[in-house]
Amino acid sequence: MSVVSAPDPYDITVRSSGLRRRKVVERIFGIAAILSAVLACAILAVVLGTLVYKGFSQLDLTFFTKPRPLFGEKGGIADALIGSAIIVGMAMLIAIPVSVLVAIYMSEYAGPRISRGLRIVLDVLNGVPAIVVGIFVFGLLVVGHGQSAVFGAFALAILMLPMVARSTQEILQVVPQSLRHASLALGVTRWRTTWNIILPAAIGGILTGVVISVARIAGETAPLLFTTSIAANAISFNIHQALPTLPVTILSDSESPDPGEQADAWAAALVLIAFVLVMNVLAKYFAGRKRRQLEGS
Repeated sequence: MSVVSAPDPYDITVRSSGLRRRKVVERIFGIAAILSAVLACAILAVVLGTLVYKGFSQLDLTFFTKPRPLFGEKGGIADALIGSAIIVGMAMLIAIPVSVLVAIYMSEYAGPRISRGLRIVLDVLNGVPAIVVGIFVFGLLVVGHGQSAVFGAFALAILMLPMVARSTQEILQVVPQSLRHASLALGVTRWRTTWNIILPAAIGGILTGVVISVARIAGETAPLLFTTSIAANAISFNIHQALPTLPVTILSDSESPDPGEQADAWAAALVLIAFVLVMNVLAKYFAGRKRRQLEGS
């Protein structure tokens, strides 16, 4: 009867064989990660290249200063830009204060069980499709009242609220507990501690979350189709009426049989993606600046 001996742990050939295998696996995963990163960058480059190729020729002063054309005239997206700015601005006014207050309550006042429940609610709300929010606002407000910019802003605010609240709550959790304890030990009330110490320490991260959420809702089309899509091709500031917006303009122009309007759609999409890129760069800038301030202190 033969006896199988256990491998010698000090055998150099066995150890070198295992080391070579680990190095091969590590190299394979490293190459896969690099290829994935290259693929992601390539997709972005293709999208940007297509937009620049098909839409850059339409960009001129008229494109940004005149509303959409009516009967084959040369026009632009001034009405859509103004409408989008108004609606996104109102959505920010609605969502940001509520989101920050919810995050403060979760981080500073609520117990662990309530805070955990609110996080689940916000995560679920953050995963609700935009078209569902549009249908909800349509059935709740638009039916019986008609479309308006206010209803569009309300729909975008619903999408923006969970993003800002969750990002703000995560940033507030990162603020060192020693700051809270030191302030409370000096007799400062909790709300003044939050207002004067916690929020200033987290303002960089809060701004980052706000900027990213604004970049996302600025390109949402589905909620605006149900709330503020039947609008005249004219510059208007009446928030009680439907206002033209950039995403809806891109959608309608892209479906037009007129090649000129299709080119305008590509140009408007280029403007929108440029806005998103700028907002993301600003978010990175705010985050990096705050990180440098914390490292310096």
